[in-house]
Amino acid sequence: MRILLIRHGDPDYSIDGLTEKGKREVLLLAKKLSKEKIDKIYSSPLGRARLTAEPTARALGKEIEILPFMREFDAKLELPYMDAPTIPWDVLPAYMNEQPFVYSLMQWQETPFVKNSAVFAEYKAVCESFDSILARHGYERDGYNYKVVSSSHDTIAIFCHFGIMAVVLSHLLNCSPYSLWQHTCALPSSVTTIYTEERRKGIALMRAVGFGDISHLYAEGEPPSFAARFCECFADGERHDD
Repeated sequence: MRILLIRHGDPDYSIDGLTEKGKREVLLLAKKLSKEKIDKIYSSPLGRARLTAEPTARALGKEIEILPFMREFDAKLELPYMDAPTIPWDVLPAYMNEQPFVYSLMQWQETPFVKNSAVFAEYKAVCESFDSILARHGYERDGYNYKVVSSSHDTIAIFCHFGIMAVVLSHLLNCSPYSLWQHTCALPSSVTTIYTEERRKGIALMRAVGFGDISHLYAEGEPPSFAARFCECFADGERHDD
């Protein structure tokens, strides 16, 4: 089985839609994905994800099934240096140095700023809902791996958002979500690919073979979006925290 996790195109958050650049990105993405064998298309209910899924669905002649739990992860954190609650992947790197368990698979939820929030409860709910989708396709969660009820060569495409994608990936790859929230960024319209591996009968491991692929943009000379990134060097003057 192959799972494609696809981030929406360059966003216009003010209207929950896409910028003009984002509209170009998703057409180029559809051009690429129209050549793929995709058996099922799922989408977050939010506008920017649905608008990203629609050109691909039209190209493939597929319906889109909406997954409400794949909307952007919206649990909030209260941090001592912030005046208002913030999203869980917007934590200053210097503050992370003071959190000894935050990158631990088994203990990240014991980190004080997580423990005092709804983040872990919502994380668990998303993971359980995602597992229910995989069970439809023959794979049931069993510890760190998946029990193979029915082997499948299906490809499913899920159009969603970076924060929720990191939740799902951390569950599939068995790591703290902070390893992904803090240290990766799937750029707009990017494709992340996971395969099942059945090295022994009845047991499937999830293996990521590509993260944040934007080759469809490079192939057509469309530059990648800066959305969700911070300044490369402090002197660049873009998106500082002070």
